This record gives sequence, structure tokens and C-alpha cells, in this order.
Amino acid sequence: MTQHDTGATVRAETLPGMLARAASVALRAEIDLTPKPGLVDRRDTGAHRDMDHGLMHASVDALEIGFHDMAAAGIEQRDPYTLRAELGLLGRESEARMMLATNGVNTHRGAIWGLGLIVAVAAQRPRWRAPVLLQGVAAMAAIDDPAVSPLRCSNGQRAVQRYHVAGARGEACRGFPALAEAGLPMLRRARARGCSERVARLNALLAIMAVLDDTCVLSRAGRAGLVQVQANAAAILDMGGVGTVAGGRALACFERELLGLNASPGGSADLLAATLLIDALEYAAQRPWGRVRCGDTRLKEKGHATLIA
Repeated sequence: MTQHDTGATVRAETLPGMLARAASVALRAEIDLTPKPGLVDRRDTGAHRDMDHGLMHASVDALEIGFHDMAAAGIEQRDPYTLRAELGLLGRESEARMMLATNGVNTHRGAIWGLGLIVAVAAQRPRWRAPVLLQGVAAMAAIDDPAVSPLRCSNGQRAVQRYHVAGARGEACRGFPALAEAGLPMLRRARARGCSERVARLNALLAIMAVLDDTCVLSRAGRAGLVQVQANAAAILDMGGVGTVAGGRALACFERELLGLNASPGGSADLLAATLLIDALEYAAQRPWGRVRCGDTRLKEKGHATLIA
């Protein structure tokens, strides 16, 4: 415990605890962002019949301890192969906790993978810059998990095999290019143009959707559905984004089209959460001690996910 001049007592937080909280905040920010085409948000359940807003938040509550343990492993295990094996074990434990919290619904498997890699790498690197973090993610993702059989096949992996796309692991091995080259630059350009944080984040989501071979969309709507999703997302951005009248109308039409396709861009949603996490870590690295305090008004104005000190 530490005392400030005001007499207020604050709890000291470990680096793994701060990173876990940052990952959870980023996931909750993605869930709450509204309106998202085809995805669960504050308004409705999108193309999902087995998920809702409350269930998604319950899932995040169950995942925070796993993110903490992955960050702690990043500090403790310096050998990359040993660390990769431990991250695989911790990821499977997190999946089990998620399934228990959601009564068997896969709400965040992709997020466990992506954000888990980010917090583990961030725990090892003193300077949180996107290129450095994503380079570390790529190196870690390229290592095979010794406990996973190559015959294990999820819906996403089946889509990878059928449509010959990168999938979650392939994207991570490339350093999440949809995040680095589309989502994060769009988020920051929109803020620089004076867009609200909600609009900036929606535009970042669309930028990711426009370029990502989203296996969630492929699994539900096939190659034709993916091409349609990518084209519509790009078209809205070409109109100036969702902050314009034309872009807002197009977003509403896009929502109806996704529901008609029964398609949900879940992979894009996971990468938006990862984008918000990377953005928050870079912002925190610019501040004293690499931390951001709850209640920082400048933080709220800029819209970065809060890292609790």
C-alpha cells in the first residue's frame, strides 16, 4: 500500500495485473461499441442467437485471471519454447473458464489467443511500441504448441483448410497486419480528424473488416459472403466513414446484409480489441512509469483504454 499527500490510499498493482486489466478493458470496449454490424453490442445480439451483451461481459470477467497468468509467464519464462508451451496450457485453462461462464458458448476463443500473446510479449518488453510488440507476437505465434495435435480442428481451422486463408495463427505469425496496417492507423487518423471515439473505433473495425480474411465470416457465409463483407466495409470508409450521413446510412444497410447472410465478423471484433490494447499500451508507455491512472481526464478525452495503476 502507498500513501499520497492527499491521504488517499491506493493499491499497488503488479505488471501482470495491469496488463490483464488492460486486456479486459479492451475487450469490454469492443463489446460495448455500438452499433456494430453483425456483432453483439449494447443494442442487440447481431447475427448470434446464443450470445448477448451480458454473456459477453461474463466471459471477459472469467478471462482476466488467464491474461494475468499469461503476462506473469512472459516475465518468468525467458525461453521462448517453454513460454509457448505454458501459454498454450494457460490458454486452454482460459477456454475452460470461458465455457463454464457461458454455459458452453465460444464467446472469446480468438481473443484469448490474440490478446494472450500480446500481454505475454508486453510483459517481456520494457518499451511498449506497436512494431516491437507485434514482432514479438509473430515470433511467439510461429512456435508450435507441443500439446496440440495437428489433427485438432475448430470451425476456424476448417475454414483455413477449405479456403486457404491465414486464420488466427497465420495472422499472428504475420504480426496481425490487419491491426498494424488498417485498424490502428484508421483509429488514429479518425481521432486526428476530430471524430468521436465511438466513430473512430467503428471506422477502425470497418478498416479491419475490409482487409481481414475473417474465418468467422467464411464459416457462416463462404467466400462470396466474405467478399461482400470486405467490399461493403471498404465502401463505407470511402464515403468518409460512419461519422458522415452517407456512411451512417450505409452502415445500417450493411447490418441488414450481414443478418441476411447470418454472418458475424468475430475475427475482426477480436482484432479491434487487440488494436485498442496495443493503442493503450503505446499511450501508457509515453507516461511516467508506463502507467495510466483511473480518472485521468486527458485519457478519457483521447479515448484510450484505461490501464489501472
